[in-house]
Order: sequence, then structure tokens, then C-alpha cells
Amino acid sequence: MAEIKTYSEQVTEYIKRSILEGSLNPGDKVNEVHVAATLSISRAPVREALQMLTRDGLIVSVPQKGKFINCLTKKQIRESYFTGGVLEGAAVAASIDDFTDKDFDTLQAIVDRMEVVASMETAADYMPALDDRFHEMLFSKTDNTLLVELSRRYCYGLSKFLLFRYWRNLFSPRTVWLRHKSILDALKTRDVVTIEKALREHYIESGQRMSTFGCEQDNPLCKICR
Repeated sequence: MAEIKTYSEQVTEYIKRSILEGSLNPGDKVNEVHVAATLSISRAPVREALQMLTRDGLIVSVPQKGKFINCLTKKQIRESYFTGGVLEGAAVAASIDDFTDKDFDTLQAIVDRMEVVASMETAADYMPALDDRFHEMLFSKTDNTLLVELSRRYCYGLSKFLLFRYWRNLFSPRTVWLRHKSILDALKTRDVVTIEKALREHYIESGQRMSTFGCEQDNPLCKICR
């Protein structure tokens, strides 16, 4: 039986899909009336959804201007990735004793698939999903739901989501494979210091590269800054 989504969930899904498809870009104003009309619903669930997305950082509310798709500064992107790496590293390090041989086989299969995909012309179409599967697997053993929620919010929910279009150009497919192979090698040591260091450095490097696509503070071209 198909899951029935509330109106506010439909609005959230619509806005996220619009960001990924490029019809809503960082800095664009979100028109509450337009969203309600497009989805044929009242404005109340639209306001509720926008409040939730504001809390999650995807939308920013500017006094006397309205609500906009967040436009992250270079500093915010670096901080977002650093925080995501620290949190993910802590989650994996705390649960590493619960990883079984079967779990490592699953991670190895993902990394092996990355190696195969890396040599394909269509690699960029497959790598993001493999990346998500790999990191979801890393979180699979932790029972600290708050840690998982915060990590996803600070990294995937912000930088990865808002800057999704740039991911294809962030690293070469071969580099993506080698970076995840390096993480898996660290996990196999079961040494918490090694694991936390590997994940922290993984995210720091991603943040440094992704920050080149960030908005300059007080950028006159940014609709939020103006």
C-alpha cells in the first residue's frame, strides 16, 4: 500500500525535487502563493513545510524580504563538511565493534563496484548512489539517532543537497573510488583513531573543494545578500 504523505510532506518533497532539478537555485525566493497553487493546496501546509526546511537549513528567512533557498558561503560549506566528518567518524568509531565480516563484505562490494564504474563513460551517473550506499552502511550500526540526524543535516542536508549539481565535477570517478577504498582500509583496522582521522580528512578535503562553489559574503549578485 502506497504511503500517504501529508500536504506539508508533499511541499517539502516538491521543493527538494525543484532544487535537484534546477528549477529552484540557491538564492532564489520561494513564493508561498505559487507553491500552494502549483500543488492545489492551502498556504497553511506550505508555511509549515517552509518552517521545517528553514530549521533544516535548506531555506533561509530574510526579514522584510521573504524566504529563499539557502546560499551557503565558502566558510559555511567548509564548516558543514568538517562537522559532518567529525560526527560520522564518531558514529562509526563508536559502533565499529558491531561490524561483522558480512558488513565488511558489503562495503567491499560497494567499493569494488565503484572501481568498475570508474572506468565507464557514464560513471558520473552511478557514483553518487554508490557514495550514498557506502555512507549509509557506515551509519547502519549506530543506535545514536541524534548523531545520525545531525550528521545528515550538516552535510547531506546542506552542502550535498544545495550543491548537488557540482558533484560530478568534484572528483574524478577514479579518485572517488580510491577515496572510499581508503576509508574501508581504515575501517578494517578497527582502530578508532585511524577511523575518525580517515573520515574527518575525507570530509575536510570534500569541503575544501566544494567551497569553491560557495557564495561570497555580501555578494551583490546573491539575491539573499541584496
